[in-house]
Amino acid sequence: MKKLTSFTAHVTAEGQRISFTYSEIEESGNLKSQNNRENFIVMDKGLMEHIEAINKYIKENKLGE
Repeated sequence: MKKLTSFTAHVTAEGQRISFTYSEIEESGNLKSQNNRENFIVMDKGLMEHIEAINKYIKENKLGE
């Protein structure tokens, strides 16, 4: 099974990108691999709206903008 361990959304020249890391765990509970990294360009409108909502929340509630 794959277990998400972190993710970040950031802007690159290609557009909004999600980078994430995960660990792979065997059914027996043994750790198969860790700190695996992948990324993708956000193409889904709904996902983009969620990212925008998180950015807005941070700006309004944590940065005082």
